[in-house]
Amino acid sequence: MDMSELKRLQRLAAAGSRSEIAEATRRLIRARTHDGMMTYDQATIDSTGVFLVGQLERLDQTLNEPLVEYTWSRDVHIRSDVSAADEIASFTNSAFGMSGGINPNGLNWISNEGNALAGPSVDIGKTPQPLRLWGAEVKYTVPELVKSQRLGMPIDAQKVEAMNLKRNMDIDQIVYYGDSQLGFTGLVNSNSAVGSVSNVGNGVGGTPQWTTKTPSEILKDVNELLTSAWQASGWKVKPNRLMLPPAQLGYVASQPVNTAAQKSILTYILENNICTQQGVPLEILELKWLIGAGVGGTQGQLGTVDRMVAYNNDKKYVQYPMTDLQRTPLEYRSLFQITTYWSRLGQIEWRYGVTAAYRDGI
Repeated sequence: MDMSELKRLQRLAAAGSRSEIAEATRRLIRARTHDGMMTYDQATIDSTGVFLVGQLERLDQTLNEPLVEYTWSRDVHIRSDVSAADEIASFTNSAFGMSGGINPNGLNWISNEGNALAGPSVDIGKTPQPLRLWGAEVKYTVPELVKSQRLGMPIDAQKVEAMNLKRNMDIDQIVYYGDSQLGFTGLVNSNSAVGSVSNVGNGVGGTPQWTTKTPSEILKDVNELLTSAWQASGWKVKPNRLMLPPAQLGYVASQPVNTAAQKSILTYILENNICTQQGVPLEILELKWLIGAGVGGTQGQLGTVDRMVAYNNDKKYVQYPMTDLQRTPLEYRSLFQITTYWSRLGQIEWRYGVTAAYRDGI
């Protein structure tokens, strides 16, 4: 709010025009998260939190922050060996090879007189990925700070909290979706890196959506996805994490298996999936980034092509490199106090992308 608007409100207050004051204070500020989801509406007259408070008004000083959710730390392990001085985060994958023996079954039997023996060969490939700088400047004037402290709502702490919120929202997008403009992908759209990507089959109703399928058909879709990831890894690694769009998870959690059953489709899946049956408990979680994430869908838009993702949430198979947040010393410039927060953010590292699989159309 500029000085002319403040003087206008002061004149209205002196004239006792309460209706005009109320109208002036009912301006709405709409804020959107980076993923396009609406977060909150807030009635305010000043971005620094300097409100007109009447004598008979009781102001609740609870800070009602924007409604924002980020889950990146839940779904991926952080690679912590990188530092602020690093510009590249790399890892290697080794390929082993060894020729078999001369006998038909390829076993490396040798004779007592043999002197031409086979040995292993190793090919080590390196995958480098950039560690990019992320930063934000937090600044406020001394008068803003003094006024906000008088109200018990310090502007410095709120701006730092807002900066941290934006950083977590950015990391959320980078971890799950990457950045299409910079040309890298994330956990749910790395179609070229994961072991298996395809559509789910149609049910007896002739459509692939879960709302039109029977519980047994939904379980079949889940087991087909889990088995495909297991098969792509050479039957070595079973997925332990299944992520679904919120609407699909809500549907299977609320629908009973049949009219006589006391269990939901979700419980039915948890008890009868191939991974749990083989001693690897499966965790099923919701993820908003899967809305419209399928091939041909529009990310974040309901009613398009949704995706489900199965992978093994172990740092041996997938990691995310990043550094802790750092800050510059506080700078005093005229009436402003300024500091810059920064860190380095990397890209999803699919050490073994064959351990994951995607299915679209659910």
